[in-house]
Amino acid sequence: MGFFNKLKEGLKKTKNVITERIDQVLVSFGKIDEELFEELEEILITSDVGAEASVKIIENLKKKVRENKVTDPLQVKDLLKQELAEVLSVENTELNVNTSPSVIVVVGVNGVGKTTSIGKIANQLKQSGKKVVMAAADTFRAAAIDQLEIWADRVGVDLIKHAEGADPAAVVFDAVQSVKAKKTDVLICDTAGRLHNKKNLMDELKKIFRIIERELPEASIEVLLVLDATTGQNAIVQAKTFKEVSPVSGIVLTKLDGTAKGGIVIAVSSELNIPVKLIGVGEQIDDLQRFDSKEFVEALFS
Repeated sequence: MGFFNKLKEGLKKTKNVITERIDQVLVSFGKIDEELFEELEEILITSDVGAEASVKIIENLKKKVRENKVTDPLQVKDLLKQELAEVLSVENTELNVNTSPSVIVVVGVNGVGKTTSIGKIANQLKQSGKKVVMAAADTFRAAAIDQLEIWADRVGVDLIKHAEGADPAAVVFDAVQSVKAKKTDVLICDTAGRLHNKKNLMDELKKIFRIIERELPEASIEVLLVLDATTGQNAIVQAKTFKEVSPVSGIVLTKLDGTAKGGIVIAVSSELNIPVKLIGVGEQIDDLQRFDSKEFVEALFS
């Protein structure tokens, strides 16, 4: 099954919640009026697109309808697809691993699929010919180190780890030294999913970034925030917190296939102004793929 078909399959639950309801509304209206737009807005809001993004999308949709002199409600669907694709489209959804070495710092709360995402990203990079090393800098959770080790073995990349409870920054320091010695292309750092408070989290991440910037001044740094699509609007709250404490440059959205809340992709792009770079639509090692806005909207409406 190609990734587009997997995406279509993975978005089934979301499609039932968004697209089918949109179709029903458009069929039931004989003309385009304010009530039609209100109904469409309500569908978006209740599909985890979020109030702020939904209002903006419908305002832009009204403009498109006026500009194109559309009078048939059924023609509104194509314009809505266009609008959603525009909201989701960002210039660059490529991972920023242009320098050698490059660093990817992965952040996110526990349970969102952070470790699995790291394993899958490492696999992708290795398949593309890059030499990868992982740093187990989530030392607060013993299972995090063990899980990462399983992934490192599975993918066939080196893992730098210390004991549970060790200083995460020390793990990153050792990983950086390994990268320099072995001329590694990409270092992927796991980080703690939960510390006692926001200040703890900020201090921990600051230390990690200081070490990377000092030891690898020429390296590009990608900060990926992993969010679980099944948590809906809660993912936005998490993203806002992490945005405050770290320079998030891209979103990894996991578990899209297990939820009807796929509208969260639109909310994340619109409200946070951070590109969704990777999406997960399955359990397989290659089910985490680069996000393509046109493909996403096409899969949602096809």
